[in-house]
Amino acid sequence: MSDAVVLARGVGKVFGAGAARVEALTGIDLRIDQGEFISLIGPSGCGKSTLLRLIGDLLQPSTGELIVNGKEPRQARLDRDYGIVFQQATLLDWRTVRANVELPLEIMGVPKEERQARATEMLSLVQLQDFADHHPWQLSGGMQQRVAIARALSFRPALLLMDEPFGALDEMTRELMQQEVLRIWTETETTVVFVTHSIPEAVFLSTRVVVMSPRPGRISQVVDVPLPHPRDVDTRESDDYYRLITEVREALRRGEER
Repeated sequence: MSDAVVLARGVGKVFGAGAARVEALTGIDLRIDQGEFISLIGPSGCGKSTLLRLIGDLLQPSTGELIVNGKEPRQARLDRDYGIVFQQATLLDWRTVRANVELPLEIMGVPKEERQARATEMLSLVQLQDFADHHPWQLSGGMQQRVAIARALSFRPALLLMDEPFGALDEMTRELMQQEVLRIWTETETTVVFVTHSIPEAVFLSTRVVVMSPRPGRISQVVDVPLPHPRDVDTRESDDYYRLITEVREALRRGEER
């Protein structure tokens, strides 16, 4: 149990009441161990982003128990045990790239020299050290997302939550960002929970793919991804990669038939 970063038992989420009642999730049982890269995938409206928001204490479960880093999600949030990256980078245009990365540390009251050193370290990690004094509007979409990742990692969280962070990017940039995230994950050993609609993306990135059924969302299957690291262009062309894509696709189809 000590290695479990996320532990869900019978978690459900209901929105509204009466005629407006919507059961988004039901009976979610999931354990995510330290250092895993878990992708949540399923049809639109299946509750995968809802589950991510429950883990991040942006929503509260209606039923069941959810433990994050050995604590209730609210306490994990207060202890800053996780960082979050959304589909849009949500950077502050009037702050430089460095100042955007420093923002969480500034809010936490970290001394100026320490947060500057940490921002430098994080920008080097995402290979944007030469753009520290630029503003977000001067960067491409992929570069902005790399700044958002640097910001989310700036306070060394145990868990990184990513909600379709590459959904708005073109295909080539998306593939480059996938490589970047795997490199960062390998270097930081941070546990990652990643929401995506893309089967190839889920397979390429993950140690396990959690396949969810249509609403009310349930976990219909968990697919292990034993592809070796580092993963690269050759990985995308391998028979094992295509076999796993087919396995996830069939799991999604079976989930929709239930």
